[in-house]
Amino acid sequence: MVPPNPPPGLSAIYQACRQVYQDQQNPLQVTAVIKYWLGGPDPLDYVSMYYNKGDPDRNIPEHWHYITFGFSDLHGDGRVHPTGNSSGPSGFGFELTMRLKKESTDTGPPTWPAELLQALARYVFQSENALYSGDHVSWHAPLDNSDSRLQHMLMTDDPQLSMINTPTGFISFIQVVGVCSEELKAAQQWNGPGVMELFKSIPLAGGPWLVTDMRRGETIFDLHPSLQDKVDEGIQFSGSNLSGVSAKCTWLDSSESAIYAGNDDIHRPPVLSQEVSNQIKDAFLEGLVKAKTQRIAASELERHQQDNEGSHDFIYTQNLEAVHLKFNPEAASLLSLACKGRILHGRHFTFKSVNGDTAITFVATGVEGAFVNERNPYAARGSWLQVLISEHLARKLIHKLEELSTIESVQLPKEYKWLEEKLEITVHPDAVFDALLPMHFPP
Repeated sequence: MVPPNPPPGLSAIYQACRQVYQDQQNPLQVTAVIKYWLGGPDPLDYVSMYYNKGDPDRNIPEHWHYITFGFSDLHGDGRVHPTGNSSGPSGFGFELTMRLKKESTDTGPPTWPAELLQALARYVFQSENALYSGDHVSWHAPLDNSDSRLQHMLMTDDPQLSMINTPTGFISFIQVVGVCSEELKAAQQWNGPGVMELFKSIPLAGGPWLVTDMRRGETIFDLHPSLQDKVDEGIQFSGSNLSGVSAKCTWLDSSESAIYAGNDDIHRPPVLSQEVSNQIKDAFLEGLVKAKTQRIAASELERHQQDNEGSHDFIYTQNLEAVHLKFNPEAASLLSLACKGRILHGRHFTFKSVNGDTAITFVATGVEGAFVNERNPYAARGSWLQVLISEHLARKLIHKLEELSTIESVQLPKEYKWLEEKLEITVHPDAVFDALLPMHFPP
């Protein structure tokens, strides 16, 4: 039910929805019982649910269309988001949508997508990591709690809702698309937008509007095996545009002067001042999983360095003789990708701790703006560690770490050592990190 006098941000989203669904002025909604600004757990005020008849001639199936209200600044009075202006983003600058294929047995829209979107909202609000077209979300469970193969999500632009300008700022509409593990892996190794274009060409995988069908039992590569060749060619020629991920990770100085207890003792890097922690967070939030922006590694690192030259604490660099990197299984499964899809293409890849103040950046030789070099391949600024990975070392890492791509078959904890390079990597079970690091990932 539309409020009688909706505030400016809310009114703008309602108007955008009315232009698409002129015959559905008062759609069904899932509403937060206790609003977020009153202490409730759910950040989204509403999730509207519309019926879309689709277009069979264009292979667009009949479906339900879910649209969120709350990632953006609905009220403009500071109750949830800092008060902005019309020239910047409204709140986080986006709202999420999802299109779910309508089943013949449906008497109304299922509500589980609204619950899923609320879970994504809790992650975004807690981590302050915005979502962008081209991003992916590893979920590791059927999205509808069934036995479906669709257990992860890719993000793309909604085909019917364009960016709007509101009195509280601009809002993009980012559509959530349910995908299988094999499709998620393809997006990680290559890029999300490329994989989404492959989806659009296959009616059984969602068609041009990328409608999620939870009963889909085959991947796009099962339906059209030739699509795997396109992904492989894309990786070979352009690498991956995934510049980093939020992860369970940590690092420590493992030189002779650094004493640590062993595999089961996860050591935290030095604690930063709040000012420096914010600088690291601001620098990396822009670089994490933003396929839409596609900045190259050199300009990212150089800009981050220039932006923070005013802080003496931030520009102080500590060179390390040896380092020990520690990852959970999911982060470890991307190590080979980081080398193959990024380092060998002259780029960088960042693992940003879900704790928010620790980061590990793999840097290719020759990347401008890095504070590591061939003489000092390991260096830290506060809890931000950079690791220089030469082409030779990258190929050595790929050779050893390729097995982590199928992490389920690896017995943990698992240690890898490169004595000549004074580099050690250990993969720990999630429980080791969960006991020490506050988690913001969805379950």
